[in-house]
Amino acid sequence: MKAISRDEYFMRVALDEAEKAAEIGEVPVGAVVVCDGKIIAKAHNTRETDKNALCHAEVKAIDLACKRLGGWRLFMCELYVTLEPCPMCAGAIINSRIKRVIFGARDEKSGAVVSRERMFSLGFNHIPEVTEGVMEEECAKRLSEFFSALREKRRKR
Repeated sequence: MKAISRDEYFMRVALDEAEKAAEIGEVPVGAVVVCDGKIIAKAHNTRETDKNALCHAEVKAIDLACKRLGGWRLFMCELYVTLEPCPMCAGAIINSRIKRVIFGARDEKSGAVVSRERMFSLGFNHIPEVTEGVMEEECAKRLSEFFSALREKRRKR
């Protein structure tokens, strides 16, 4: 059996969170905050459920990590997320001083790290390290399956 890397391990946890989102009809995105090799927070999208535009997986995970660690500076933490962060989430990452961002699939429509914009290259006061494409196929497949099923459901109505 092939050993998985540290990044793959935590991305699998993020994928589990994405699955929780899909189960409640949310876009399947999951996020995990890790500090010193330990999971501090994990979350999934609940924008539709909570009727709140701020309820992206990344923002929810960052909020929970701040509460658990007792401060807003997460400079010692890494954020694993199944989909490239949007501008709002990229801003939250910058403002919380996340050390490293690891994401799975690119978001060609809203991605603010490498796809549509490169917010981490705009000269803000904090620049996180970025690792992209971790378990990219699995992350992208989960999203495409969700949207395929959604389109099919709408077509049947």
